[in-house]
Amino acid sequence: MKLKVEAILDKGFAPMMLVYREFTEAAKKAGGVKLVIGIERNKGYVSAFETVVYPDGAGHDDENYAFVERLVKSLLWIRGGHKIIIAGSKLIADRLAKAYSPDGERAFDYDFMGGVYETTVTVEHRSIENAPVTRESATPVGRHLDGCRIGFDAGGSDRKVSAVIDGKSVYSEEVVWFPKTNSDPQYHYDGILSAMKTAAEHMPRVDAIGVSSAGVYVDNRIMVASLFLKVPKDEFNAKCKNMYIDVAKEFGDVPLEVANDGDVTALAGAMDLGDNNVLGIAMGTSEAGGYVDGIGNITGWLNELAFVPCDYNKDAMVDEWSGDYGCGVKYFSQDAVIKLAPAAGIELDENLSPAEKLKVVQGLMAKGDARAAKIYDTIGVYFGYTIAYYSLFYDIKHVLIMGRVTSGEGGVILLDRAKEVLAKEFPELAEKIQLHIPDENSRRVGQSVAAASLPEIK
Repeated sequence: MKLKVEAILDKGFAPMMLVYREFTEAAKKAGGVKLVIGIERNKGYVSAFETVVYPDGAGHDDENYAFVERLVKSLLWIRGGHKIIIAGSKLIADRLAKAYSPDGERAFDYDFMGGVYETTVTVEHRSIENAPVTRESATPVGRHLDGCRIGFDAGGSDRKVSAVIDGKSVYSEEVVWFPKTNSDPQYHYDGILSAMKTAAEHMPRVDAIGVSSAGVYVDNRIMVASLFLKVPKDEFNAKCKNMYIDVAKEFGDVPLEVANDGDVTALAGAMDLGDNNVLGIAMGTSEAGGYVDGIGNITGWLNELAFVPCDYNKDAMVDEWSGDYGCGVKYFSQDAVIKLAPAAGIELDENLSPAEKLKVVQGLMAKGDARAAKIYDTIGVYFGYTIAYYSLFYDIKHVLIMGRVTSGEGGVILLDRAKEVLAKEFPELAEKIQLHIPDENSRRVGQSVAAASLPEIK
């Protein structure tokens, strides 16, 4: 595999998009057959994805499985779901059923998705004639500015709330809190309620409540969230899952919409840009994502890009949490900077925290250190190829890049190299997709105001 733009510190990098392109072209030449992957989530919503593979039993069964397994993993973490449907190859479906099981190679994904959707993850085989078709949510979410609204943004170190009347913030406040170190869910409930009551005092009434919060949300319920890290599991299930719903009841039966903070960040960016088809990616402790579709709505997808493969190289670094290789967390976060430092000739003190290690590299970058520049150059190459891969699953016009990894001159190098990859390797995408690093000062639409716009007032 020849890359037109080399990842200078990672000679083994095998971009998923190049693998996809080469595999499907080779399969077609060999008389390839259609395969449709369906991912089903809550309310029977289905995302269907069509590709081409070699016929079963034609000497390519292992290649077929390895290729489709990475696609299934990508779709599962981008869309979210509890049922994997394979229309076409039974061999692939049977192997995936073994992988997505309590003892299989994808046991982590099996457990996680089972917890999110509160059901057992299953793999179903179908004939290609009975292939799944896409059935997505068409409910508009976001950009509703009418009426008196509360917008709440729950961060790990501070919480922000805004009182918004007809799209204008009439009051906002930021309060330091410590949700990640508190084991009593009453602390979280009281903090959220207090913030919302404060905002409500600055409006004649409350017509709707919108919430932006890190984590995974299904039907406004909290399924997974780091804010409740210390809360015991039984108490989380009993007192936390419906917390935003319970708090909203204190203000009457007003419309409520809870969304992942990555999605709300993308929404704020889309409102700022005055355009749609926005993919927002934050490179910080991990890789976080959010997406606004072609009609300006949040989709209800997971967008957990940290777990989406971007490198097909089986010798790529493994994520300690999920136990999988080549996934976004090791390419677009502080982990990526730390991973590449030795190859750049930078020794980092093992006693430092990951955030402190990142600061060391950023300090070198600020001094014009060529070794640090190579790290950002390599991440930029990763990113350019991965944007192309993401374009298989998202219709993208704008990519917003944010997070502390992208701050300073390093972020500029990263962005320039990603643009070069798109121009040289994927010119059709380079013409369509614009990359942005938003200036904090120029971001006119705040997160809590964007959150306030989430619910529709019927």
